[in-house]
Amino acid sequence: MELGNERSSGNVEDRRGMGGVVGGGIGVGTLVIAVIAYFLGIDPTTVIDASQQLQQAAPSQQQRGKEGAPTDQMGQFVSKVLASTEDVWTQLFRANGRQYRDPKLILYTGSTRTACGVGQAAMGPFYCPNDEQLYIDLAFYDDLRKRFGAPGDFAQAYVIAHEIGHHVQKQLGIMDRLQQGSSRSQHNQMSVRVELQADCFAGVWGHHAANAHLLDPGDMEEALAAATAIGDDRLQKQSQGYVVPESFTHGTSAQRVRWFKRGMDTGKVSECDTFNSQVL
Repeated sequence: MELGNERSSGNVEDRRGMGGVVGGGIGVGTLVIAVIAYFLGIDPTTVIDASQQLQQAAPSQQQRGKEGAPTDQMGQFVSKVLASTEDVWTQLFRANGRQYRDPKLILYTGSTRTACGVGQAAMGPFYCPNDEQLYIDLAFYDDLRKRFGAPGDFAQAYVIAHEIGHHVQKQLGIMDRLQQGSSRSQHNQMSVRVELQADCFAGVWGHHAANAHLLDPGDMEEALAAATAIGDDRLQKQSQGYVVPESFTHGTSAQRVRWFKRGMDTGKVSECDTFNSQVL
């Protein structure tokens, strides 16, 4: 990506190296965290149980890091990607008579308090709708490269853009769909549609980033490799040797690639309606 001369977003809070875990209320966002935990092969109930235990241990502590664009290389990278998403989604919302609220991106190490419970690095990057903030331990990018075989800066940007996609869904009222479905199977099916739409929204951002000449040759392939690497079918095959389609929460590799490409090719939010699509 060509981000050298691009602006950095000040909507970053850097909690890296602060240490310790603090409490926070379990809310709607815990569901989102649990979904991400599953995506990384972790039992979501373990995450929730651990989160509740940690909150009980330190319910009153507060945690606040340094605000503003970080100065280190990776901190600068994520803040510039965040700034690009702000610019794109502000323009898209304005074109439809709406106002985009910039989210905040929280950088942390190990664990941190969120309005959705205790966030832990093992969950991977996640979005908490309760406080409209993205959380990421940058060590995840090492996992993305080494564990998932998806290197490259645009692959890293795709991860941020996907979580921003959830923020867009929150503002459009789409996140509420995660509450639908009386059975686990129905909930999982709805979760897949929510996640694939976030992939499509990430592609919409990518389309406009390409038009702004921020992409290098090969960047598209990096993002597609990342989308392929984190499909439910591939992750389950790698972790347990077989797949259980009814337990999918994010979609298959092919589905994630297809919806990201759809957003990337068209640049249109209207093309990302996974909820009324007969074919995912």
